[in-house]
Amino acid sequence: MNKVISKDGTKIVFDKIGKGPVVILVDGALCYRAFGPSAQLAKLLSENFTVITYDRRGRGESGDNDVYTVEKEIEDLDAIIKEVGGSVCLFGQSSGAALALEAAVRLKSVKKLAMYESPFFIDDSRSPMPENYFPNLKKAIAENRNGDAVKMFMKLVGTPSIFVLIMPLMPMWGTLKGVADTLVYDTILMKDNQQGKPLSKNTWSSIKIPVLAINGGKSPTWMKHAMQSLSEVLGAEYKSLDGQTHMVKSEALVSVLENFFKE
Repeated sequence: MNKVISKDGTKIVFDKIGKGPVVILVDGALCYRAFGPSAQLAKLLSENFTVITYDRRGRGESGDNDVYTVEKEIEDLDAIIKEVGGSVCLFGQSSGAALALEAAVRLKSVKKLAMYESPFFIDDSRSPMPENYFPNLKKAIAENRNGDAVKMFMKLVGTPSIFVLIMPLMPMWGTLKGVADTLVYDTILMKDNQQGKPLSKNTWSSIKIPVLAINGGKSPTWMKHAMQSLSEVLGAEYKSLDGQTHMVKSEALVSVLENFFKE
């Protein structure tokens, strides 16, 4: 375990494995080093890269601050980048892809960016974020109804109702509730691009580095549309992985990422 101190004084914890060019993996909602897909992907990538996995603020062993902004999360990444050598590739999954994208806008130390299924709602292939979603989410967290908050989030992103119903019976439920307050953070990060409106070319026009946008071949139509649109807006390379869903298998990702990140 390694740690850095972000600009606002928050402790950010990370792991480093492998040898070679540095790749930082950015988790999506509710995930962190000890819970989620990054550890397995890091292990596979570490044969050719130095791979960094970290706990986003408010999760795992990292600290937090009373006031959240997206800029603070980018400062967290900046602190890690400076600690590990000053020039990196980023790979983000789900809302972590959106965070990695914003970091690529602001940090010149990012030399390549790959993203898997950033959950943007960009057209009528699904309904936009309901107006009451964010207020209700914050209310649930304030009232310590973390389980309700997790269910709200799962319904928003299209988790089947039967799965939402049985989730409280699963061993992972306690872990999900333990980081539910960070769903507010991911909502702040995502909400402007979950309104059912087309992505704007001007939003990320400063990005000049190579970018790869990826989705799963079996993922919902709205997710495919989001990544196709994002690739067009960014002038990015686009790939669809046959047979994969939003819960993409690390084995399906590793060769695609290796080919893209190799120098």
